[in-house]
Amino acid sequence: MQKYQNYILILFFSGFLSSCEVVSQKRQNHIYLGADLSYVNELVACGAKFTHNGKAIEPYDFFASKGANLTRLRLWHKPTWTSYSTLADVKKSIAKSKAKNMPVLLDFHYSDTWADPAHQLIPSAWSGITDTEILGDSLYLYTKATLTELNNENLLPDFVQIGNETNSEILMEKETKENGPTNWPRNISLFNKGLKAVSDFNKTNNSNVQTMLHVAQPDEALEWFENANNNNLQSFDWIGLSYYPNWSKFDLKQLEETISTLKSTYNKHVMVVETGYPYSTRNFDEASNVLGNVSGLKGYPISPEGQLSFMIDLTASVIKAGGEGVIYWEPAWVNSNCKTQWGTGSHWENAAFFDASRNNEALPVFQFFGHNYFK
Repeated sequence: MQKYQNYILILFFSGFLSSCEVVSQKRQNHIYLGADLSYVNELVACGAKFTHNGKAIEPYDFFASKGANLTRLRLWHKPTWTSYSTLADVKKSIAKSKAKNMPVLLDFHYSDTWADPAHQLIPSAWSGITDTEILGDSLYLYTKATLTELNNENLLPDFVQIGNETNSEILMEKETKENGPTNWPRNISLFNKGLKAVSDFNKTNNSNVQTMLHVAQPDEALEWFENANNNNLQSFDWIGLSYYPNWSKFDLKQLEETISTLKSTYNKHVMVVETGYPYSTRNFDEASNVLGNVSGLKGYPISPEGQLSFMIDLTASVIKAGGEGVIYWEPAWVNSNCKTQWGTGSHWENAAFFDASRNNEALPVFQFFGHNYFK
């Protein structure tokens, strides 16, 4: 009898553990662990190589195989200085992502160049439009037309950002430092036009493209969304944050607290859509590195192991606070013969996911995609 009781107990606990594994996997599947791969097309055209165990790999295929389940792609309006991050280029990237069953977050910069807290320059096609209503109509029509064109080619993104790192006022003629305080009624009127464009598109096409607003650094997020909410910001789905330890005064605990407060206050999904951490302080090409002269966070040495530890702990902190994803910014921006506006090569190769000293060999940080955050 005892033998049979033990057998029953074994069956019970085996089933219990199996059910726990299923629940854990289901919870893991609700978390987006992604990569901004906007540079990949250009890098491949420049002859950049990526390797794993010494063998050549294709970036989209490799990221997907390691567990990446979201691709972020930037879109510039009509850049004259590059043929990349245009709509034609983005279409190629979306197609590659969808072929690997990775959803897409399309990042509208609403500029012909980089948009960030220091630069929110209006596209040249809209320059000189001072009437907020007319400018908003331009933003609305462009956003909706872009989604329509993508939809017609079966390339509809799953999420869209209405602007990139929009800490400062968007669609401005001058750089942020040359502008006065944010004109919040104007600013939110423009955001609402973008949000309405997506909402109207969804209604017309019976689709569910989700919207995101993106602020750089958790340090500024609470104040930004309070100001936006006080100026009649319309409904949206996601709050996106950049979190770079090099530029934030917040540690992981403070990031957790910010995410928790944002969720409880605004009832939105929250995701860290940009982050980065170097595996080396070395510069491997002619282009100076954005994270080249940094000391690193306490407890996270600037090394391949430190990079992996940071990404696992960051993701765990985001999830603990109720966040639902982490995207690494340009993990495939390896050194190459590509030229930027500031030099030849990569400004990020020491923070990429490939070791520049070993023929761009895949680094341990790829393990962050497959880590079990719910064990």
